[in-house]
Amino acid sequence: PACQNHLHFQIGDLCGLGPALDADCSATTEVVYLYKSTAPIPAGPALEAAGQSAIPQGFKVFDAAGPRPDDVAQTTTSQGHTVDYIVRRETGTINRAIYMVAFIHQPGTPLPDPWTKTPGWNSRLVYSFGGGCKAGYRQSRPLNAVRDNFLSLGYASASSSLNVFGNNCNDVLSAETMMMVKEHFIERFGVPDHTIGWGGSGGSVQQHLIAQNYPGLLDGIIPTLSYPDIISLMPSVVDCTLLDRVFETSKLPWTEAQKAAVSGFATWKICNTWGRFFTPAWLNPANCEPVLLKSRVYDPESNRSGTRCSIYDNQVNLFGKDPKTGSARRPLDNVGVQYGKLALDSGQITADQFLDLNERIGGYDTDGNVVPTRSVADPEAVRLAYETGRINTGGGSLGSIPIIDVRNYRDPWGDVHDRVRSFSMRARLVAANGHADNHVILTLPNGRYQLAPGSPASAGYHFQLNRSLRLMSQWLDNIDGDRSPGSPPLKAVRNKPPALFDACWSHEGNKIDEQQRYYGGQCNPLYPNHGDPRMAAGAPLASDILKCSLKPVDPNDYSPPLTPEQLARLKVIFPKGVCNYSHPGIQQRKVQKTWQKY
Repeated sequence: PACQNHLHFQIGDLCGLGPALDADCSATTEVVYLYKSTAPIPAGPALEAAGQSAIPQGFKVFDAAGPRPDDVAQTTTSQGHTVDYIVRRETGTINRAIYMVAFIHQPGTPLPDPWTKTPGWNSRLVYSFGGGCKAGYRQSRPLNAVRDNFLSLGYASASSSLNVFGNNCNDVLSAETMMMVKEHFIERFGVPDHTIGWGGSGGSVQQHLIAQNYPGLLDGIIPTLSYPDIISLMPSVVDCTLLDRVFETSKLPWTEAQKAAVSGFATWKICNTWGRFFTPAWLNPANCEPVLLKSRVYDPESNRSGTRCSIYDNQVNLFGKDPKTGSARRPLDNVGVQYGKLALDSGQITADQFLDLNERIGGYDTDGNVVPTRSVADPEAVRLAYETGRINTGGGSLGSIPIIDVRNYRDPWGDVHDRVRSFSMRARLVAANGHADNHVILTLPNGRYQLAPGSPASAGYHFQLNRSLRLMSQWLDNIDGDRSPGSPPLKAVRNKPPALFDACWSHEGNKIDEQQRYYGGQCNPLYPNHGDPRMAAGAPLASDILKCSLKPVDPNDYSPPLTPEQLARLKVIFPKGVCNYSHPGIQQRKVQKTWQKY
C-alpha cells in the first residue's frame, strides 16, 4: 500500500499510470498520441491537462479514432522528411523507475522496428538527464520526453525518473537505468545510429560518469552548466558551512570581500548558498524526502538502524559500510587543508585571520554535525572513489567521444553553477589523455545580461544549445563515415565540424572564436573565472584530490614571512603537515576498469 500510495502521489497526476502493480512499483505502460498545434499558444500554465497526463504547451492530444484536427502542424526532420508533427509518447516502468520515450509517428502506420525505419524518426536518440542531487529511495517523476527542439528535427527522446539526480543522486543507478531503457528502445524500435546525452548541472555529471564508466551507452554528450562529478565537488561545497561558522563566531572582523577570497568563488553568496542549502541535504542522514515514512528514517537517539539519506549512504553499495558506525564509508577529508592560503599570499587577509580560520575550521562527524576536529577520510572509500569511477578522471570513453560543454555565465549573482567547472573538466581530460581536443567549451551571456538591441539570435543560450545538437549529429556522422586508419580518439578529433570551435559571445552578441582557457584571452575579461575553497587553499584546477599528500610546514611558503610565534601556532594546527598539492592525492589514479558491477 505504501508503494501504491507513493506511486500515485508522485506521478499519477502527470503520467496517468495509476496505482502500482507490485512491490517494485511497476505500472501498466501508457501510450498517448500528441500533436503540435498551429493555433496560437494561449496564456496560462505551461502544462495542459489531458486525461491524467501532462503535455507541454503548444501540444494537444491526438485522437486517432476521431476526426482529424485542422491545426496539426508539420515539421521537416534533419533528414529532409516533411511530416505531420504527431508524437507517440510511451510511459511505463523499467528498473523501478518511470521512463518516457517519444518520437514522431503517424497513428495507423507501422512503428519503426529493428528492421524498418519510418520517415518521422531520424534514427538518432537524445537521452536526457535531470539536475539536482539528493538521496533517493523513491520513484518520483521523469523528465518530460516531449521536447520540441528534439522531436521537431526527428530525434527520438527518452529519459527516466532515475536519470534525474534530484530524485536519486547515484550515477551507477542512473547508468543501469539508462542501459535498460535504451535496451527496451532497441528491442522495440531499432538501434539508434547515435545516442546523444543531454542535460545540465546534475544531468552533466551523469553524462560525464556514464561516458567514463560505461562506454558505448552514449556516443556524444552535451553537458550544460557542467560539473565533472559529485564526489570531488562535495568537499568544497560542505567547506562552505565550516567557513560560515568560523566567520559568524570569529572575534576578528571579516569583510564580504575577504570571505569571498577565502571561499575562492566570485562572491561569498555562492558559498552561502552551497552551505545553507546543500550541506544539510548532502551530509545529514535524516534529511530524507517526506514520502519516506518518518518511522523508517534514521534518528541518532530513537532509530539508529533507520534509513540514512546522506549522499554517501545513498551510494553505500559502492562505498561499503564502516564496520564501526554502520554508516557508509566516506572519502570526505580536510586534513592539511590551509584554508585561505592564496588570500594570505595576496595580502587579502592577515596572518591572524589565516591562523584563526584554520584553528577553528573543524569538520563533520558521521551524522553530518559540525565538530571541532577535521574530517578524516576512510582510506577504503578514497580508494574506491578513484578505482570504481566515482571521480571523473577523464578516462573510459571521455577521451574518444565528442563533448560540447555549453554554459551561460552566472558567477557574479551567487549561482552555484560557476564557470571554473568546465576548466576542471578540461584539466582532467588533458591529464588522462594528453589533450582535450574532443572537448568544446561555449560560453554565453547569462539571461540576466540584457543583450544589446539588435544582437544576433546566435548569442542566445537556447539557440546555441539547439545548434550544438545539430553539430553533434554532424560530428558523429563524420566519425561514422571515416574509414581511414586511426584510433577512436584520433577520429573524434579529426572529424570535428569546422564550424565547431571554442568560443564565447559578448553581451552585445559578438562571437569570439578562441580556445577557452582559465587565464588569458579575450573571453576571460568578459567572464572571469574563479575557484572554490580548496582551490583558494592551493588545490589544482582539476579539483580532483580527495585526500592530499602532506608535507612539513615550511617557513619559506609564507610571504610576508610569519613570525616565530605564528609559525609555532601553525605547526600546532597542522601537526602532521600541510597539503602538498605538487604531488598527487592519496590513492589518486585514473580509472582503469569500465563496466564494473556491484
